[in-house]
Amino acid sequence: MRTRYTFHIYLFFCCMLTLGCSKELAEDPRGLVAGDDALSSPAGLESVLNGAYGSLLVPWTSGFTSVSQIAMTMGADDITTHPGSNKEEFREFDRFNVSSLNSRMNPIWLGCYKTIQSATNIINNYEQVQGGNLDTLHAIAGEASYLRALCYYWLTRLWGEVPVIPSEIYTPEFLTLKKSKPADIYRLIEADLIRAEEWVPNTRRSLGRPNNGTVKALLAEVYLTEAGWPLKDQTKYALAAAKAKEVIDNKASYGFDLFTGDYLKIFAGGTVEDVFTLFTRGNWITYNSFYGLSTMPENEGGWSDFFPELNFFNNFPAGPRKDATFSTTFTLSNGTTIPWQETTTQHPYYKKYTIQSGKRDVYMSNNPVVMMRYAHVLLTYAEAQARAAGSPDNDAYAAVNAVRQRAGLPPLPAGLSGADFATAIVNERAWEFAGEWNRWFDLVRLEMVEAANAVKAPGDLPPANTITKANYWMPVPGADAVINPNL
Repeated sequence: MRTRYTFHIYLFFCCMLTLGCSKELAEDPRGLVAGDDALSSPAGLESVLNGAYGSLLVPWTSGFTSVSQIAMTMGADDITTHPGSNKEEFREFDRFNVSSLNSRMNPIWLGCYKTIQSATNIINNYEQVQGGNLDTLHAIAGEASYLRALCYYWLTRLWGEVPVIPSEIYTPEFLTLKKSKPADIYRLIEADLIRAEEWVPNTRRSLGRPNNGTVKALLAEVYLTEAGWPLKDQTKYALAAAKAKEVIDNKASYGFDLFTGDYLKIFAGGTVEDVFTLFTRGNWITYNSFYGLSTMPENEGGWSDFFPELNFFNNFPAGPRKDATFSTTFTLSNGTTIPWQETTTQHPYYKKYTIQSGKRDVYMSNNPVVMMRYAHVLLTYAEAQARAAGSPDNDAYAAVNAVRQRAGLPPLPAGLSGADFATAIVNERAWEFAGEWNRWFDLVRLEMVEAANAVKAPGDLPPANTITKANYWMPVPGADAVINPNL
């Protein structure tokens, strides 16, 4: 008899081939493996949903609490890695020669597909649940739809053509699934988000969950992405602007706003700026691993996994946002303070990822992962409106100038053309979301990867080869390609 939980056997098998490690065995399995019994009550449905979130929260193994999304976006010009040491896998992304055996890809690939399976289980079966409030069942199915859309969005942006899982019930045919085109994947993403927009309430059901504004914000970003490469459907700019404007106009209902206190507190999570944040669950198995040592120099006992490129740092507009974004002086064990030019890598580092509740030099942190902020919504609206209409309106200026004012920068000059205004917004996104994996996706959708990597400072890693569109997407993890040659 086929069962819904059997699909996890396939995923676990792929995981063990790909990872060859024991961390997966330590994962709390509650809510992750669910058969028909779990779908017979609202509580069981909630358990499956908890598992969908949990699959995004296993450091080094599954989801977004590892350094994977930072490593995989090193092709952008805001981030680089150590030129030596044990950082070869990081350097592959930075230099555009990624091997299919690069293990840094696995957590995103595995975590997203595990969440997709759990979410599909809910979406296909919530109507069978007996009892319970219909609004609650719709909210659960709406959250599942949001999570599935989010995961397919990450998968297609990173890998381009990826397989779409047709059912939560595993069959042997899954081992020969073919990859789907991005256009088909985006249709599924849109359908999921439109369903979620209808059912997810304005108020979060609990911390770390989406509300209706979260769904609209992701849909706006999806439309913005679809307007660029590879789909290049520029009719989506108007849709992106309209959807982002809905969030802006109703920010009070969603509890969103720009955070005006200490800028660094944004990255500790729990501020009004959170649109969607993955909160760790208070134990090491869900802590994230890209705060602390990953972003500290060896001089302070760190690992130097990632830090800003020199041109990006030097071109970053001076002001309080720059001061809060970068660490430029460091304290040695003997108490001596050195400038960034005297570190082993001769680079500044990202201060936003050393914000801890306790010591800085930790290899795992209970800090959350801020996946989307209200600043994203403002800048999505500003860019999309200017591109759709051909010139920015007053609301577009107000949106970007709110971000710039907080950064300590003057307003953009009035009278900019639509193209010049959009360019200014793309730059603003680079600075506001520095090191937050946003820049890579902007460069890809705008086909700017080649130009951004054309001129490197002498202290940064140059591309290993000529960059082409083939480098915009990652190779499918090797173990999965061995299991399914269609991948």
